[in-house]
Amino acid sequence: MNADPLPSDAHVMPTYGRLPVALSHGQGCWVWDTTGRRLLDGLAGIAVNTLGHNHPRLVPALQEQIGKLIHTSNYYHSPLQSRLASKLCEISGLENVFFCNSGLEANEAALKIARKFGHDRGNTAPEILVFEGAFHGRSIATLSATANPKIQAGFGPLVPGFVRVPLNDVAAVEAAIAAHPNITAIFLETIQGEGGINPARVQFLQALRRVCDEHDLLLMLDEVQCGIGRTGKWFAHQWAGIKPDVMPLAKGLGSGVPIGAVVCGPRAAGVLKAGNHGTTFGGNPLAMRAGIETLTIMEEDGLLANAEAVGATLRGALSDGLAGEAGLVEIRGQGLMLGIELDRPAGVLLTQCLDAGLLISVTADRVVRLLPPLILTHDEAREIAARLVPLIKALLGQPKP
Repeated sequence: MNADPLPSDAHVMPTYGRLPVALSHGQGCWVWDTTGRRLLDGLAGIAVNTLGHNHPRLVPALQEQIGKLIHTSNYYHSPLQSRLASKLCEISGLENVFFCNSGLEANEAALKIARKFGHDRGNTAPEILVFEGAFHGRSIATLSATANPKIQAGFGPLVPGFVRVPLNDVAAVEAAIAAHPNITAIFLETIQGEGGINPARVQFLQALRRVCDEHDLLLMLDEVQCGIGRTGKWFAHQWAGIKPDVMPLAKGLGSGVPIGAVVCGPRAAGVLKAGNHGTTFGGNPLAMRAGIETLTIMEEDGLLANAEAVGATLRGALSDGLAGEAGLVEIRGQGLMLGIELDRPAGVLLTQCLDAGLLISVTADRVVRLLPPLILTHDEAREIAARLVPLIKALLGQPKP
């Protein structure tokens, strides 16, 4: 196949530092670029392509839906919204759902719920407890909840009303609540994604549930990146045996079709009333069909168990391959959400992995992030490690900058 030049981005706003590749099509856990080169997808569009590419049941279902209805508006009842909401409540044990278009929008809705929850109780200046290392989005409000000064720079003044403490520190949480009586909710990612694959520990999550119950606060768990089966359970917090009051979702729920959702338990389910919140595109028939088909296929094909088992294979291959490397700080995460922290910047691995036929991400400067499709096989997991480990070892073998 003749090599196609990379497309000109002359008229595209330069908000992304793109890699020198353009992708043309995919199949399963593999994609091809415009030169015909085949690459193993270890990123899944940043935890979005749950079912990989060109799935034989998802694609015809979406084609059928496009031939029926793509969009109507929320003026009208939607049978597909009802079906997907019912399924999300069934697998979460929660009560009702608001649909939107992205994780950012889901987190914005969660923040509005937290503030309204406070106002309904006479708290006219509600605050929300958030955590170091967090990433909740790039709108002004979610940027304010985020803990990355680099992406906040140039966008002040930030939205007030956030109190920040270290992750996995129960004492710090309790001290903050004592010092800030206006706190109305605790908001965190169950596993921090952009912050470097940092899990909230099981005991910490259980303690947060207890604290929220004692103080009548909302526990809001951002499962945008770590939810929808990625860790081997539907939602990462289920490993701790708890339920949140508010749970933002997005990414993997639509297998590539833009979708977001906020799932609420009894304490939060009645906070938003008619006119309090809304969306034009959220809950459209195409996105709802994508969500329904994604969850159905995941159940029928046992993809939660697959994520846990194949994730263990991938983690084991990485651990074996990198054993004894002095520059390896830690391999962490769960299921098919793994981070490999090094003792030095790892950005050079992006292009090196691309040259080796592997798509990855590097986040928090030093953490190689792997988020492959949940259909990944054991052989493909071992292939990811076979391509990645030599590059990491070569990087760690160089003098530390």
